[in-house]
Amino acid sequence: MNVDDENMGYSFELLANRSHFSRIEPTIVHVTPKDYNKRHEPYTHSQDEFIYIVEGAIELFYDGEKHYMEKGDTSYFKGVKPHLFIPVDNDGAKVLTVFIDD
Repeated sequence: MNVDDENMGYSFELLANRSHFSRIEPTIVHVTPKDYNKRHEPYTHSQDEFIYIVEGAIELFYDGEKHYMEKGDTSYFKGVKPHLFIPVDNDGAKVLTVFIDD
């Protein structure tokens, strides 16, 4: 299933549907290229996130700080803190994101 909204700055590709037995949701997040990305406000949500940069590069804005990440980099963080994937160029990026319920 794909979810696409240019105002979000991302499109999502669900890799598996979450069942009521699972606490994780694996997703590919396609980060919109820089010139087309209109999202500047960070997100918050209740799940933790594990991310792996599959293609391209992003700046991970997390809790007031920016962290440059490129292919092969990983991060684990709390979704309740403000965060945003910021494109660094017009190539966009592909980020494996696993949402984890506490």
